[in-house]
Order: sequence, then C-alpha cells, then structure tokens
Amino acid sequence: MEEYNITAYTENQVGLLNRIAIIFSRRKINIESLNVSPSEIEGIHRFNIVIVETEEVVEKLAKQIEKQVEVLKVYFNTNADVIWQEMALYKVPTDVIAEKVLVERLLRENGARAVVIRKDYTVFETTGHREETDSLLRALQPYGLIEFVRSARIAIIKASDGFHHKLQEFEQREPSEEVAENEFLNDREKVFTM
Repeated sequence: MEEYNITAYTENQVGLLNRIAIIFSRRKINIESLNVSPSEIEGIHRFNIVIVETEEVVEKLAKQIEKQVEVLKVYFNTNADVIWQEMALYKVPTDVIAEKVLVERLLRENGARAVVIRKDYTVFETTGHREETDSLLRALQPYGLIEFVRSARIAIIKASDGFHHKLQEFEQREPSEEVAENEFLNDREKVFTM
C-alpha cells in the first residue's frame, strides 16, 4: 500500500462531492486529504484526493469516479509524481514568543511567518509537506500551543502539460458541431399532449 494522489477534473455541480465520497465509503477507504478548487479552465473544478491504497484499487477507483457524468478526466499518481504542499496555521501565546528566543528561532528555522499578532496570541503560517508541519507542531506544543489547523493537500502533476492542453487537443481532433435547435421546442404543447 502506498499514498496516492487522485486528481479529477469536473464540472462544478451540486451533489458531485457526495457521489464521489460515496465511492470511497462503499469500499471502506479513508480519504486522508480532500481539496476542491477551481482549475486553470473557467467552469472546471479540480479535486485532489489523497488515499493510502494499492495501485490496483486506486486504478479501479479512478475508473469509477470517471463514470460520473460531470467528471471529465481522472488521473492518479504517487507522491513522487506530483509536487505538493499543505498549509498550516499555529496559534501561540504572544508572551511566550516575546520571552523565549528559542521559540522565535524555531519559527524562523521552519519558515513560519506571522499572519496575526495580538496581545494574547500570535498566528503563524507555514507551508510544506506533512512531516514538516507536524515537526513544527510537536516543537511548539511545550510552549502552550493554543490551536493548530492544516489545509488539505494541493498538488500539481510533474509530467503534465495541464488539462487545458488535453482539452484543446481533443477539440482540434473532434470539433463540436453547430448548435442544433429542436424543431419541436416552440410547439411543445402540441407535441406532448395526451
């Protein structure tokens, strides 16, 4: 078993997230991370789903997700095949940071930057891999860490020209026909009566 990143390009439709989640829950597969955001193409969204499974199971899942009407294309990759990051926020008492040089040095060494500074607390932000954000979390706990939150993984496939490129290639190979009007559209009362 290995950690896989599943990337799905979809239309933005209500209920699609639920139907995709059901594909995993039926098979009792835990989703480690889930991020949905707009993609590089207007009107197309991108799902980044992280799971720990075998390649065979991931391939079947990808095919199952791709069967959804609103799903345009699904890819799956190992961590070695993607560039990925997660963002984390840490809320720490401000007086601890002011009094202890060690904490300030620790934050600087981990590339953390202050987002909010108040009298009672300071919020720091850092990005990196899970191990990096977890490492800073463990280091800050003895100093009165108040709160911690980590975002879902965002990832870009290394060996990809982008989905928009594949979409352009498809449109060049199979250009869409002119829009055809339904000849019965204006006469629907006459056509659909009993």
